Amino acid sequence: MECPNTFDDILLVEDNPGDVRLTKEMLKETNLDPTVHVVADGAEALKFLNQKGEYFDAPWPDVIFLDLHLSRMDGEEVLAEMEEEMREIPIIAISGSQQGAALKLDDLEDEVDACLEKPIQPDEFEELARSL
Repeated sequence: MECPNTFDDILLVEDNPGDVRLTKEMLKETNLDPTVHVVADGAEALKFLNQKGEYFDAPWPDVIFLDLHLSRMDGEEVLAEMEEEMREIPIIAISGSQQGAALKLDDLEDEVDACLEKPIQPDEFEELARSL
């Protein structure tokens, strides 16, 4: 499967180690070779984007994968706290298939560039990457 390498740096905001592993494996299947920066909660995501603390030299990501269900500061709160310039980065909201996830994704459709349910499928991501 070929996908244009449009993403050199990806910020993955995900608190589940299994989902982090699956997302990285999915990216390999699409032949993308990005650097994946992983933070486990929304507060860390904002520190990364603002280059604060340990993230003082963090790169500006080409895309953000934002889990909506995080233990500390969830995805909706992150979106509310993001500064205007951060909104220029494509944001892909991701959520598990638990009850209500699809409704939550529908509610955020206007605030993000795309919404995906976990587990993310390589074909689905390849199509999305081409559109972004």
